[in-house]
Amino acid sequence: MAERLKLVDLRRQYGPLREEILAALDTVLTEMNLNLGPNTRGFEQEWAEFCGTKHAKGVDNGTDALQLAMYAYGITAGDEVITPVNTFVAVVEAILAVGATPVFVDINPDTYNMDIEQTRAAITDRTRMIVPVHLYGMAADMDPILALAKPKGIIVLEDCSQAQGAQYKGKRVGGIGDAAAFSLYYTKNLGGFGEAGIFTTNDDAIALKVDMMRQHGANPATRYKHEILGFNSRLDEMQAAILRIKFRHLEEYNAKRRHWAARYTELLGDAVVTPKRFPGYEEVNYVYVIRTPNRHEVKAKLLEADIETGIHYPIPLHLLPVTEHLGYKAGQFPISEQYAQQILSLPLFPELTDGEVERVADAVKSAVRDLAPAR
Repeated sequence: MAERLKLVDLRRQYGPLREEILAALDTVLTEMNLNLGPNTRGFEQEWAEFCGTKHAKGVDNGTDALQLAMYAYGITAGDEVITPVNTFVAVVEAILAVGATPVFVDINPDTYNMDIEQTRAAITDRTRMIVPVHLYGMAADMDPILALAKPKGIIVLEDCSQAQGAQYKGKRVGGIGDAAAFSLYYTKNLGGFGEAGIFTTNDDAIALKVDMMRQHGANPATRYKHEILGFNSRLDEMQAAILRIKFRHLEEYNAKRRHWAARYTELLGDAVVTPKRFPGYEEVNYVYVIRTPNRHEVKAKLLEADIETGIHYPIPLHLLPVTEHLGYKAGQFPISEQYAQQILSLPLFPELTDGEVERVADAVKSAVRDLAPAR
């Protein structure tokens, strides 16, 4: 029997990097410079240069990056923040945590990112921020979003948690809007060995606020003089050491993800709905998401074949219990609701082999054939 194929197999990535990572961690623990130490500062500089921004501030996780950004921009009760309904719950947690109101929009049926016309219709005189999510590793369509936001003074905060290194019309995500939040969770294209996140911006004042808030509200130049409400959300020095090593391989990893995604698309043909590619976008394929009307049955058959899969995401944000008080109802966002019943993420990570990709594709096509109605 074939070995179980994981959705993400991080052991394969760790192996070649093991000695370098252990040496870096030993240096951190020997020097014991643990509070925003040289690896954190070095990674911040390297990440800012990569994204084309003046500032990058390492924080504890991607959710904190979103929340601190909202606090820094003064988002508060009475403000509305527009975001797509098909994404992870973290963006809603951040909006609700600062006291603002999430305003949801449906997704474009081809890109799976936020629908531009619905975004336009959702803007009111209370809209303070738009949070486009670069979902599944593909950038949102940023030009029309910025065109909607800028004349009205609306802040655009990119959620880049699934798109480290993705490009939109030659620009890397994280340096297109007013600011950006990245999760560096361990399953991401660039991830630590646990929790990590980073915030980017070109705005000096906003960068200073985030820097202060991640350190209990104290100005870095005047420790223990706490000037604003703050939190404890610094990037851990050991995580930063790991991230710097893995970061040197990010573009190689992303290229391999694109290769395997293209191979899946070639092999699967029209057996299922596969992701589309668009000119001007360089995606990084955080996940490879197919659609099939028999999602649960296909998932079960793949598991029988020792192939793990995922669902990103099974419940649109407006139908979660945590957002029930907002008053949204089933049927308001039909594309996201339909897709939530159909989407299935196949194994995808840089270290896959062609034989494994063929195995997955064959298993998907076999499952679809078995489930097809008799004629």
